Amino acid sequence: MAKVTTNAPSSATDSQVGQTDLRRAGLKVTHPRLRILHVLEHSEKRHLTAEDVYRQLLQQGEDAGLTTIYRVLTQFETAGLVVRHNFGEGRSVFELDKGEHHDHLLCVACGQVEEFIDDVIEKRQREVAAEKGYEMTDHYLHIYGICAACRDKQK
Repeated sequence: MAKVTTNAPSSATDSQVGQTDLRRAGLKVTHPRLRILHVLEHSEKRHLTAEDVYRQLLQQGEDAGLTTIYRVLTQFETAGLVVRHNFGEGRSVFELDKGEHHDHLLCVACGQVEEFIDDVIEKRQREVAAEKGYEMTDHYLHIYGICAACRDKQK
């Protein structure tokens, strides 16, 4: 599986890094793929829906169809460039797969997603798997709650 190794230069169409990432993943280098990879690499948000990518491309003056974006994101997922998460509400979000494991906190009020790494939780999950006779190959932890900002608004 290919992982995105670094951020691309500001011009995605000239990006050697983006082209290398696509080729390493076994994908042909095309303008739509480069532009979508550029959006994923440079977005302020790390977890984007296909619609988020579409809006950012429109803001950049790119003419891209939503169908193309969904198709490219699915190709990126299959190639191991992105990870798809289904955090609820029937929609998927995508994040670049940089090869580092992390878990997620999700605000059910505003949709904010926060990443975290906790070695104690990771160790305990391996212990539980072993106690139950499992060899853990992977896992995802999503904690749902209400973030501090939303709780403050409710007061």
